[in-house]
Amino acid sequence: MAQHSETDSNIEMWTMKKLIKTLSTVKGDGTSLISLVVNPRDKIPRVTKMLGEEYQNASKIKKRMNRQSVQAAITYAQSRLKLYKNVPSNGLVLFTGTGVTEDGEEKKFVHDLYGYIIIDGNGTLIGTLCGSSREVVLKFSVDLPKKHGRGGQSALRFSRLRVEKRHNYLREAAELATKCFIDPATSQPNVTGLILAGSAEFKTELSQSGMFDPRLRAKILKVLDISYGGVSGFNQAIELSSDVIANVNVLKEKRVIGKFFEEIGQDTGKFVVGVDDTVKALEMGAIHTLIVWEDLDINRYELKHIVTNGIVIKHLNKRQEADPSNFKDSAAAADLKVEGKMGLLEWLVDHYKQFGCLLEIVTEKSQEGSQFCKGFGGIGGILRYQLDNGSFGEGSGDGEAAANDSE
Repeated sequence: MAQHSETDSNIEMWTMKKLIKTLSTVKGDGTSLISLVVNPRDKIPRVTKMLGEEYQNASKIKKRMNRQSVQAAITYAQSRLKLYKNVPSNGLVLFTGTGVTEDGEEKKFVHDLYGYIIIDGNGTLIGTLCGSSREVVLKFSVDLPKKHGRGGQSALRFSRLRVEKRHNYLREAAELATKCFIDPATSQPNVTGLILAGSAEFKTELSQSGMFDPRLRAKILKVLDISYGGVSGFNQAIELSSDVIANVNVLKEKRVIGKFFEEIGQDTGKFVVGVDDTVKALEMGAIHTLIVWEDLDINRYELKHIVTNGIVIKHLNKRQEADPSNFKDSAAAADLKVEGKMGLLEWLVDHYKQFGCLLEIVTEKSQEGSQFCKGFGGIGGILRYQLDNGSFGEGSGDGEAAANDSE
């Protein structure tokens, strides 16, 4: 147990060093980058208030480009800070904004935050999407009177009551949208864009209503017709809004894994699953897209044969690490000495470019991602061309066992 804790700590340290190395090569264009250091004893509301004041001060910058870059970086910091209720015990450091790497490529250090309003005759859901993370901020139901054929003197009264309740419902939805998506410190939207969706005309009425905050109306990217309300409607709206937020990770993840499943379903042979088969296909240059679960719990060992001094590479999960036979050459009755140990995902992140492939790191937050991680072991690839079984040789099944046993 202590050994595993030490391994986890080493991987975290390696990941942190890699991040720091990346950040050290990035330079801001003017004042487009912000470094925010929060003391463990500090309070999130105080920091949020301070950022609001900085946003107001930035509005006095005369040059438009500089002013916009500073305000954009502050807005990114504010949206990221909303993910924390309290300052972590070891403090908090935020690097936000848009920087330029050594090769001249622009790089954003936070995912854009998108807001969703799902509204129909049964209720309203307000949610957000940031990277691969979706969150339901709030939802409430409503009981609106239906149209009916009652006549006489009551007809006008019933019609008036119905219109009044619809009006009050839209007003409540508009007020809650303002509360969720307008930052009180800056009086500006805290989302990059807004999606309105629903199965009835409420979404259109809300977007055109004078009760809907004009600052949010300017952020509307799309108004969608969907078949459901509530959480199901939220998920459908994310799917249908892919054309306007195509860079959001969860949508990219769905497309990549969908292509992988398509190759399997059509039995094209242009796919590979399991650790050893995937690594062998990678070394052959046959993989076009390498897909790996972000929490893949498999380590890459470099083992030295104490007799021949040869190097053996093994990929082991925790159960296999506990088996002494994996560190012995049974045929020669010799031990294999550990020369190096590293998380397989970390190794792939460092070396995938050498094999000319794309690397997609996926989560299990989507239905497709969950199926890939739990059903296929969390590692596989889409091939450039079909490989026959002989390309992998004997013993390739060990890699699949490693992947599947890692759940």
